[in-house]
This record gives sequence, structure tokens and C-alpha cells, in this order.
Amino acid sequence: MIPYIIQVSIVLTCCLAFYKLLLKNETFYQVNRFILLFCMVIALGLPLVRIPAQFSIRKSETHIVTDKAFPTLQFNNTDARQPSGASHQKNPATEKLVNTDKKNIWFNDPVNFLETLYWFVTIIFIINFLFQSAILIYHVRSNTVIKDGKYRIVEIAGHKAPCSFLNYIFINPKKYEQDVYDQILKHEKIHVRQRHAIDILLAELILIFQWFNPFVWIYRKEVECNLEFLTDDQILRKENIEKSKYQFNLLRVCAPELPLALAINYNTSLLKKRIMMMNSKKSSIYTIWKYFFLIPLVIVLASTLNEPIAKAQNKMPQHNTPHKTQNNFSPEGYWLGTIQNDTINIKFSKNEDDRGEYFNESKFSLSDFKKLSGNNSEIFKFSREAGTMIFNGKFENDQGRGKYKFEPNGDFENYLVRNHIGVLDIHDMIAFFFVDITKEYVIGVKKDFAEVGKDNLIAMKSLNIDKEFIRSIKSNGYDAIDANTLISLKEVGVNVNYINEIKNAGYKDITAAQLLNFKVQGIDSDYLRRLPTSMFKDGKIGGEYVVIMKASNIDPEYMKSFSRLGYENIAPEELMSLKSAGITADYISQFHALGYKDISLKDILTLKLVGVTPDYIKEFRFLDYPDFSIENFIALKSQNITANFAKTFKDAGYKNFTAENLIAAKSLNIPASYLESFKEKGYPDISFEEAVSLKSQNITPEFLEKFAAIGFHNVSLANVVALKTADVTPEWIEKMKAKGFQYTDIRKYIELKNVQ
Repeated sequence: MIPYIIQVSIVLTCCLAFYKLLLKNETFYQVNRFILLFCMVIALGLPLVRIPAQFSIRKSETHIVTDKAFPTLQFNNTDARQPSGASHQKNPATEKLVNTDKKNIWFNDPVNFLETLYWFVTIIFIINFLFQSAILIYHVRSNTVIKDGKYRIVEIAGHKAPCSFLNYIFINPKKYEQDVYDQILKHEKIHVRQRHAIDILLAELILIFQWFNPFVWIYRKEVECNLEFLTDDQILRKENIEKSKYQFNLLRVCAPELPLALAINYNTSLLKKRIMMMNSKKSSIYTIWKYFFLIPLVIVLASTLNEPIAKAQNKMPQHNTPHKTQNNFSPEGYWLGTIQNDTINIKFSKNEDDRGEYFNESKFSLSDFKKLSGNNSEIFKFSREAGTMIFNGKFENDQGRGKYKFEPNGDFENYLVRNHIGVLDIHDMIAFFFVDITKEYVIGVKKDFAEVGKDNLIAMKSLNIDKEFIRSIKSNGYDAIDANTLISLKEVGVNVNYINEIKNAGYKDITAAQLLNFKVQGIDSDYLRRLPTSMFKDGKIGGEYVVIMKASNIDPEYMKSFSRLGYENIAPEELMSLKSAGITADYISQFHALGYKDISLKDILTLKLVGVTPDYIKEFRFLDYPDFSIENFIALKSQNITANFAKTFKDAGYKNFTAENLIAAKSLNIPASYLESFKEKGYPDISFEEAVSLKSQNITPEFLEKFAAIGFHNVSLANVVALKTADVTPEWIEKMKAKGFQYTDIRKYIELKNVQ
């Protein structure tokens, strides 16, 4: 559990660094919300995912994965084989050691102490979370609740700042004027409608279990900040509230008391940031590239933190990790045997009674046993260089049972130590006995692998790696191969024929590691020959990319489908990106049919990621927007601009609207109705550029009506902008007239304002 918690902490910290460095100041608040949520989910799930070994940076401990894996052994006098059906048993000596001084282990073991401390503090945070939840429930139960559609407005007392949670809005209605109260409700309803409580809850729950990580506290704050930025942006764009008035009301609303962490609220500590973001320049669509850096970040984290898996047995061979064998075979125990013709089948068990709990079940040749000449023999032996297995028991009618004891060969053990095979114990000697490792075998292996250890020897002998196999691999260009890689190659079935097959298919310089991965992924010469290598840069696909593409189910036909569309010199990385995004040749063909025949694969990928479909383009074509480029459509979709939005400008008489005009209209919140409202007030020829100037100054037709009311009719739009910029209002003009400044030209009042 603790390693998982630490890995979650690492992922969240890396995601926070990514967000703070690249995304924090971008005004794509909705995308930022998704990224922050996605990172929290990734942090919780990524450490649980096991990835293919070829993608992993970690090196896992490798076990022999065959149907002949030690410690289950089967052998006769000529061929040492491994038994089957072993069950794991506890070593009594080890068990005794583990149980020693359990009373003081909490105090003596720092790991246990820290784990206990962690859970103690975590429980405190859980209690605090439940306490906050209880307070919210108490407010709902004890105060007046007004139903407003799906919203529930809870009227609280006191000076707490307004906040919302789920579909409940908590506010003191007596504390605010009506316009401020309405603004608060609009603000909180956006929180409720967009389910911002989900973000806060998830961040709070992660914080409970990650309280020790200071960066998680910052992460939770960033989640809250972005939700407020998002809400402010939406309320200014969709509710037609004047920015300066909205910001002033925020100052009036914010309360100094600290509100509940679970609720989404008006917090004074966020106020300065919110106002700064409201007044900041909108991010360009061309900064969207920053978001794609999250993909390599997740890949690197997965490759670094996650344990690799194998293709079939969930444990992939790692060519440079020592092979380990596990042997729980007790040196003493009970046996149960059956004589069949010239063999003896013996089961080894820890228990005297036959309950099926066997270390292994092995077949012995009858001629290998000493003093086993008839059914009445009580002691018989079976010897090899590693030691002797002594059986004490009796056979009756070809069925026997009794006790066994293994006695290691001290001379052989000393020989192994002298040859630097490693520190051996009784279990190692039992393993050497069963797989029948001899001095001759050790000498032969040491000639090729000077640093070979006991685990390597057991693995090599159990896999029947002999001198001929070693020579066959080395003579095919792998002179420097180490024992672990050799074992992995043998384990997955790589032999001379397979090596020649792959090299004859064009991969003459393939490394042993790539060869291993080729075999694990089932790559053969047929697959390699079907690869359309001519469409790739340099006319070849590197071995590492072949493995990744095969693991990603990218088959040759998928590759050829892009070649048929004219895409040559593709980088393997591009192809993998297309596959992961679910892009097919049919998807690209639809864009070709619309006239975009020179569209790049990079643009295709971007189109897919932002959600541009051929139907989306056709909707604009139907409205007579035929000249938009692919880049235009990417920008339009990124701003969530629909054909219906574009149609409103067509209907308003703006026939030649460009994509840039639509993007500006959307980002500046200039609907077609805004332009039409000026036409209704006597400005039929208002251009979009003039509308942008008017909107930037928050000028409305009502502002013009006030000038008309004091005698200035048909003021040019340029003069209207100048009046607003100079802060010349109808009320100010009235004051100047009262002082004797009676001008008929409104521009004179602008000059007068500038000299004051």
C-alpha cells in the first residue's frame, strides 16, 4: 500500500509541475479543468497498470517461465528435467525468525512506525472530511431551503461567504443588495450546473491520503483557482455582465472568514488572481501545442514507475536481470511412491498424510536406486554430484510411503564456492541435485560465462542450455551475450533458425534484446516481409519500433492503407500516434474528398484530437464558407464555434465573414445580435471591426440613446469610441453645459475633457 501511495505522490507532483510550467496562465479554462481532473485520475490509476516490458525503464526480477519451472522436477538417469505441480511452503526456520520479538517490532522497525504514523494522521483527515460534510448537512437541515429548478438555495445567517456544493447554494440574502445577490446566484449556478463539486471532492479525497506531500496541497489550490477562472469567464461571456461592475461586486462579496474546504466559494485569497485572469489577454489557439506534452509525461511516468508484464505469463523476460529460482523444497519430509514398470513416481510432501500438499511429483528410473531390489526394502538411495536423497519407507504391491532426507555433497559444495558460484544453502544444493548440475557442466558454462552465478546455473540446466546451444547463439553474432540474456532467449524459444529467419528478413544487425522482444511479440519473417518499409524514412523500420507497433496492433495492412493515400516517408512515431488516436485511412479519405488532398498527418492528428469531422466541415460549406483552411477549422473547433453560430452572422448580412472574424467574435463574446442592435439604432453599415472597437469599450446601443436624449443624434461610431475612451458621458456633458460650454459638435467635449 505504501509504495502505491508514494507512486501516486510522484505522479501528482510531476503533473503539478507540468501544469504550473506550461498551462497555468493559459485562458483555456475548460481544457485546464479536464487536464487537472485527468491528472488526478491518472495519478490514482497509473501505478496499478502493468506495461509491456519493452516500454518499461524498470527492471523486474525475472523468473523462469516455462512448463518445466523449478522447483517442480521430473528426471531420469539420462535426462534431467524439472518437476511439475510444486506448491509453496513456509520454511520453519524463516517463519520462526519472522515471528521473533513481535511485541517490539512497531518500535524497533522505522518502516512500521512511519506507516502507523501515516495512517494515524490520515484518519484525522478523514474525520475532518466527515465533520465538514456534517456541517453542510446541518446547514441544509436547519435553514430555509428555496427550490429554484434543480438548484437548492440555503439561506444561512452570519457573515460566511457564499458557496455551493452539489446542487446546494449557501448564501445570506440579507447581506447583499439585489443586483449583487443576483450576480452571486448566477456565479454559483454555473458551479452547480457544471458539477464543479466533483473536482473539489476528488482533490479533497486525494489530499486526505496524500497529506504528507506539500505539492498536493498546491494542486488542490490550483483546481479551485481554475474553477473560479472558468466560472468568471463564463459569467462575463454569457451573462452580459459588465466586467468592471462584476469585479467591484466581487470585492463587496468576499468575506475574511475561512469557508469550508468542501464548498466552492468566494475566497479573498483568490480574488487578486481572479481579477488578473479576467483582465489578461486571451490565449492564442496556437498555444494548444503545450497540452500535448502531457502524453510523453504520462508515458515516461508509466515506463519509470510501473512493473513490466510478460506476454503470456504476466512476467516478461528481462535480458539483463539475474534469473531467480524459488525452491521451497524441504530437506526432510515425507514421500508417497508408485512403481510403474521400470520407473518410480514419487510425491514429496511436508505432511505425512496424503492431503495433496506436495513440494513436487517426480519420476525416477528404478535402476538409479541403490538397495531397491524388492518390495521389502526399507532404505534406498538416489545419488548425484550435488548430494544424495535417502528414502526410508516400504513398498507393498508397487505402492510405497515413508520419510526422505536430502544430504548435500560437501565436496561438491566446496567446489562450487571455490569457483565463485555464490553462497549456497541447503535449498540451492537441492536445486542443483534435481536439475543434475555436475562439475563438468559448471566447467563448460564457466568457459563462456565467467561471472555466472548459482541462479544462472539452475536456470540454464533446467532449460537444457548446453554447449551446442551456447555456441549456436554466439556464432551468430552475439559473442558478448550475457548469461541472463541467453536464458531469456532460450526461455521464449529463440534458436538459430529463428535468428536466421529474422536476419534474412532484413534485420541483420538486430540486437539480442530486440531479438528477445521480437519473439515475445510473435514477430516472424512473414510479418517483417509484409511491412511496407518503402513508405518509411530511410526505407526501414528500426527493430525497437517494430516491437512497439506489433504490441500496438499496427499490422502491415494498416500501414499500407496510408501509403495508398500518398503518405510516404512516415516516421514510426507518427504512425503510432495515428493508431492511438483511432485514425484510419477511411477517416483521411473523407477529408481528401472535401478537397484537402495535401493535408499532413500532423494536421490529421490535430483534427482528430480537437474533434473536427468531415461533417463539421460540410456544415460550414453548406453556409457558403468554402475557403476555410484546415488550420481555420482546427481553430474554430478549439473555440467551440459551430455552424449555427456562423449562420447568425450570415443572417445578419455579413456574407464575407472570415474564420478569423468568427474566432474573434467568439473569444470577445460578440454575437450577431450585438451588431444587429446597432443597426436597429440607425447604424446599418456597422462593420465587424467597428463592433470589435465598441465591444472592447463595453459600448451598448443604450449608451448611444443617452447622447440622443441630450440632443446628439447619429453620432459616428468612431466618435462614440472616442467618447467612451475619454470618459465623456451624457451626465458630464450636461454638467459642462450648465457651466456655459454649449457646443453643437460633440468632438469639442472630447477636447474639453482632454485639457481638464
